[in-house]
Amino acid sequence: MSDTSTKDLIQLEKKLLERQEKLDAKQDEIEKEKQQVEKKRQEYIAKLEKASSMTRDEAAKKLLEETEKDSTAQMAKIIKEKEEEAKLIADKKAQEIIIDSLKHGALSFVPEYTVSIVRVEEEDIKGRIIGKEGRNIRAFEQATGVDVDLDEEGIIRLSSFDQIRREVGRRSLEKLLKDTRVQPFRIEEVVKQTREELEKIMAEEGEKLAQEVQIFNLPADLYPLLGRMKFRTSYGQNLLVHSLEVTKLGVHMAHEIGANVDIVRLGCLFHDIGKIIEGDGSHVKLGVELLKKYNFPEPIVNAVWEHHEDKPFSSVESVIVHIADAISASRPGARYEDLEKYGQRLTEMEKIAKNYEGVEDAYAFEAGRELRVIINPGKLDDDQTVLLSRKIQEEVSKSQAVPGEVKVTAIREFRAVFPETTIT
Repeated sequence: MSDTSTKDLIQLEKKLLERQEKLDAKQDEIEKEKQQVEKKRQEYIAKLEKASSMTRDEAAKKLLEETEKDSTAQMAKIIKEKEEEAKLIADKKAQEIIIDSLKHGALSFVPEYTVSIVRVEEEDIKGRIIGKEGRNIRAFEQATGVDVDLDEEGIIRLSSFDQIRREVGRRSLEKLLKDTRVQPFRIEEVVKQTREELEKIMAEEGEKLAQEVQIFNLPADLYPLLGRMKFRTSYGQNLLVHSLEVTKLGVHMAHEIGANVDIVRLGCLFHDIGKIIEGDGSHVKLGVELLKKYNFPEPIVNAVWEHHEDKPFSSVESVIVHIADAISASRPGARYEDLEKYGQRLTEMEKIAKNYEGVEDAYAFEAGRELRVIINPGKLDDDQTVLLSRKIQEEVSKSQAVPGEVKVTAIREFRAVFPETTIT
């Protein structure tokens, strides 16, 4: 290495040492300044604490509280704005769900009445139906349980509030019109055969209904019950069509809001099953008892139990069943009996009972399926009360369009009051 290179390195090393010394000196100055700043900061904090009568922790807490207060007010304002926005969106979304559900669930509707018509090409045929001294028509009415009206030209009217009986009568009459052997024995034979055919038809209709709403593997005994709804109406609305519509509406709403679709599907399908079951109590009570008998899960039983709010809602699925039923029943055209006619029918039922001697008062309730009669104990005894109840039940069932069976409860109470004793 040359002398020149050695000198350069020595000078460079000397410069680096000088620079390092300056940096160290500068670092010492910075540390001193930091210490002075910290000292000043502590002095200012002490003065602030003395001036505000608060320690540093207390001041920090106060500052945090004020900040939180401001933040809370701001958050409340934001939450309120978001809630208002959510309500507007929710209302709009609810309308969209219901309208869309109606599009998917609405079915064609034809009101059904309590009369079936069979057309005849020749008036002479009516003579065969009547028979000698009216024995054929009496046998037909007794076998079918329907009333036959032959007065109008070209048609035979069959009337009954029981649609299954009326359908058996219609089918049987059509068979008899094609048969030259119209006699009491043949009538009974045809009616029996037709009734058996109708039982098979109801089982098929029930299975078809279940498959249409995608319900499978139901107990076999339930299919005929579902099929019976085809021959049952409520204020002119066919029960099978109504149940199908309610199920489609409910399922669509359940999909939209994320509810349990299976619970809603079964709850909607069976919500009115009690209307085709004979027994005491409302159709809700009868339906719940049926589902419990077949060990349906509790959420489905509750959906049926709560669809008329007989019991407080226990789930969102129950609310959906209730709403779907209300939409189907209340939409324009679904039912043809208005409130005025409904009230008039109940009044007529009460009037029928009051026309009997010994009746003090009468009250119709349970949508006209039950009539409570108050008996004057001084005019009728217990045996007469029983007979009177039967007479009232027969007359009401015959003259009023009451779906199902009418229950008549006659109340007879005798009281003897003495100064200190009451005997009831």
